[in-house]
Amino acid sequence: MLQQEIFRVDDPVWIRDLAHAHPWATLVSNTDHGGLVVSHLPVLVERTAPDGPDGALALLGHLARADALEHELGSHDVALVLQGPHGYISPTWYEETPHVPTWNFTVLHVHGRPEILAPDATYDVLSATVDHFEDRFPEPWRLARVEDHARHLAPAVTGFRLPAARLTAKAKLSQDESLEVVLRLTKALEADQPYAQPQLSRAMRDIRRKP
Repeated sequence: MLQQEIFRVDDPVWIRDLAHAHPWATLVSNTDHGGLVVSHLPVLVERTAPDGPDGALALLGHLARADALEHELGSHDVALVLQGPHGYISPTWYEETPHVPTWNFTVLHVHGRPEILAPDATYDVLSATVDHFEDRFPEPWRLARVEDHARHLAPAVTGFRLPAARLTAKAKLSQDESLEVVLRLTKALEADQPYAQPQLSRAMRDIRRKP
């Protein structure tokens, strides 16, 4: 990923928050036998991680066992991509020229070698994943309600832990524009129009508040 200093993010809190809030990930492996393999899956930020590089971020996830075998999971490094708020920016919103269309976005790339989890730890990841998404409901559903069925299915799943050996985080949020222009863009993103993206608008406002 092209990394420009103005858009680079090194703040471990920002990185962790993006991974926590946007857990749908893309996993990419360059395998020995099948070349590039790509899968999509939910991941969780490990709550407590040992000291390590890049703020000790570690992610927990799971794949169908057949999918994990196709990735040769654990045999080599992988890249995992998490996409935060993003959206189209029309040149008409700037109300000044010259400007061309662009795409604002936030993204995190996590590189490292997955560690395959034992069956009990894999089940814990499955349960924690359910909790992460169900906790928004007033009466969350829990995996324990169907524990016998879930434990019957669990052997067909491979859980893993991905400690971050390297992180690349980028927030392209019009930092190269004046505050006046950014406010016009955020207002357009919050308006009733085909490319409305309120989350992206908030991200653009928030990054301007940072020193």
